[in-house]
Amino acid sequence: MNHHHYQGPIKAVILDWAGTTMDFGCLAPVRAFTELFRRHGVTATAEEVRGPMGMHKRDHIRAMLRMPALAQRWTEAHGAPPSEALVEELFQAFLPVQIEVIRQHTDVIPGTVNTFHALRARGIRVGTTTGYSSAMMQICLDAARAAGYEPEANVAADEVPNGRPEPWMAVKAAAQLGDFPREACVKVGDTVADVLEGINAGMWSVAVVDTGNEVGLSQAELEALPPDRRKELVRAAQRKLVNAAAHYVIPGVAELPSLITTIEERLRIRDRP
Repeated sequence: MNHHHYQGPIKAVILDWAGTTMDFGCLAPVRAFTELFRRHGVTATAEEVRGPMGMHKRDHIRAMLRMPALAQRWTEAHGAPPSEALVEELFQAFLPVQIEVIRQHTDVIPGTVNTFHALRARGIRVGTTTGYSSAMMQICLDAARAAGYEPEANVAADEVPNGRPEPWMAVKAAAQLGDFPREACVKVGDTVADVLEGINAGMWSVAVVDTGNEVGLSQAELEALPPDRRKELVRAAQRKLVNAAAHYVIPGVAELPSLITTIEERLRIRDRP
């Protein structure tokens, strides 16, 4: 088979965790980073925390410390600007905080289990990637299995040379699933880093909006918003993810099976990601 003329079907879907299939609103990482900086006498805003979301958590800390306003607050609190050595120190301090917080945010997002079974019924294999470490991801896996969601290949950020936006987690997950070519794979996540991971891996890159980091609200908070305000937040998140070059933007994973059909129609006419 000449893979340059692959015409379907989709063979694999690679899903993110927080904000995509678990933890509606991607709340656990925000709480953990906020608490980490609080313990070091520095306030980190939700906006600052959410900016680098999806990256390896060490890279996430590095990106936050490079934000001018946050770096200034750190310098004022500690008498010296943030250093590269500080990144590792904070990362090691972050690990137990994040693990503690993840345990409180393991609810599977509505639609995930049904989507998983719908994909498997079509012969599509399901894997995952995450900005979490292996130990953090294991908490997610255990909770997901108990809920009926059991992806086959799971790759954490500490299992590859570099995390998102580089493609290696998605590539490794596809390799573990044994699925090729890349255009037969769909990467799904809720952050700019997720989108770029899929793009850089040569896969179809799909972003979820309502449940994810860019809207950043729990399901109850989102549903309590006035319709106009909800629409405004969702549209802003959509724009950001479209501008990151997502091939498709959908409300959540519940809409994924019908989107797969659309992508397969494009593959049949030799479209590629």
